[in-house]
Amino acid sequence: MPLMVFFGCTMIAFGPSLAMFILTIAKYPLRVILLVVGAFSWLLALLFSALLWLAVVPLKEQLAFSLVFSVIFQEAMRYGLFRMMKNAENGLDDALSEDEKKSISNHKLSYTTGFGFGLMYGLFSIVNVLSQSIGPGSVGIDGHSSNFMLISAFLTSSTILLHTFWNVIVFDALNKQQYYKVITVVCLHMLVSCCSLLNVQQNLAFVSVIVSYIVLIGTTVWAFKAAGGSVVNIKSCLNR
Repeated sequence: MPLMVFFGCTMIAFGPSLAMFILTIAKYPLRVILLVVGAFSWLLALLFSALLWLAVVPLKEQLAFSLVFSVIFQEAMRYGLFRMMKNAENGLDDALSEDEKKSISNHKLSYTTGFGFGLMYGLFSIVNVLSQSIGPGSVGIDGHSSNFMLISAFLTSSTILLHTFWNVIVFDALNKQQYYKVITVVCLHMLVSCCSLLNVQQNLAFVSVIVSYIVLIGTTVWAFKAAGGSVVNIKSCLNR
């Protein structure tokens, strides 16, 4: 049973991401490099959050405090990632071949770096849960939700996708100087993250999953439109 839980939660958490990686990134070396850049950016945000957590001793036990500043640092690093990519754009144009330029043209660059950003988040958020899922011990024995591991897996899956799509939206908004969209993304990130605080309460644990997937549906449509998608595109794709 523990192994079934382990593999089940792993596939829930990383199944969609694995499919996206194989279909859209793995065969493009430059995209793999950009994925690593995005992942490293999230690690920097984690480092800054950890340093603040160590510095503010009286609030070390307050999870909400750490969470709020973690979101702020992540969004700051997302902006830093955008600036870095913009500054490197001219150099990349001179160094890359036409095929390589096409592989990161339009919104492909923001999609790839955002995917790396979210994937690194997913690895850090679920790895401890998965390591405990193979035992020993029983989940929920102290009154917490008995579905904690399942909830964590679904939240990890949705948040990886959210970071990917938020990156597309933010990069597009910054290029067009539509800063209200950036603020909206930050607020949505804060909402989803704060709802995860409910996971420790048995009766409210599923609230975070519901909120996360409602936000994911809306964000998916928003990112699709930001990338130039339309109903006509969907129809033409299905008719091929």
